[in-house]
Amino acid sequence: MNMLVCIKQVPDTEEIKIDDATNTPIMDGVPDIVNPYDEYALETANRIKDADPSAKVVVLSMGPEKAEAALKTCLAVGAEQAYLVRDDAFADSDTLATGYILSKAIAAIEEKEGKFDVIFCGQQAIDGDTAQVGPQLAEYLGYPQITSGIEAAVDGDLIKVKREADDGFTVIAAKMPCVIAITQPLYELRYPTIKSKMAAKRANVPVLTATEIGTSAELVGLKGSPTEVKVTFVPPRRKGGIVIDEGSAETDIKKLAELLSAAALI
Repeated sequence: MNMLVCIKQVPDTEEIKIDDATNTPIMDGVPDIVNPYDEYALETANRIKDADPSAKVVVLSMGPEKAEAALKTCLAVGAEQAYLVRDDAFADSDTLATGYILSKAIAAIEEKEGKFDVIFCGQQAIDGDTAQVGPQLAEYLGYPQITSGIEAAVDGDLIKVKREADDGFTVIAAKMPCVIAITQPLYELRYPTIKSKMAAKRANVPVLTATEIGTSAELVGLKGSPTEVKVTFVPPRRKGGIVIDEGSAETDIKKLAELLSAAALI
């Protein structure tokens, strides 16, 4: 069983503050982390490996030099090998271009690591929240895809995925190779050990360039990115609510009804 997990280094959105004067995010000092949904994808792959010790997990990221730190974080929690796709030609790539670049990188990595049975992605990245890269990658590879997965298990030449649905959960099976996008599971992530952290720190992370993976200049960067950002803004802050405490539930409800009626909401 050979598995690849696509991961992204993102700013920790919980640490981002808003400048009241300019109404823009303050990015200075915000730490970079592994995208949480990608951590869930890696944990899913690791759990499959727990059931099959012969299985292998490889991680891949596209990003700047500093993204190597995110890959080494993944090596510390179960991945055996990591690759970084980095080239100035990839700057300003949107999700469509990113899907294309990752598909070419995967083809190049498979020449070294062998064919991947399953490619895991996080459902979405917390910095963009588009949930587009996984499906676009599947389209470029010509693979079936399953999204919103929370658990996965191998059954012969199939992989069965428990996924979120509007009215609960469903289980869908796909023939491998396939692409699976993972959302937040019902279980906890594993933690690295001091030994695994030290080993990951020493690990060599190969860098793949545009030339090495054979991308077309017309399909990457700004040229290969049809997405246009018209405007960005911070939503206006909501005013504080009203606390109703009249001494009992009955009088609280009566007071609430009076307020809603006065505001012409009921």
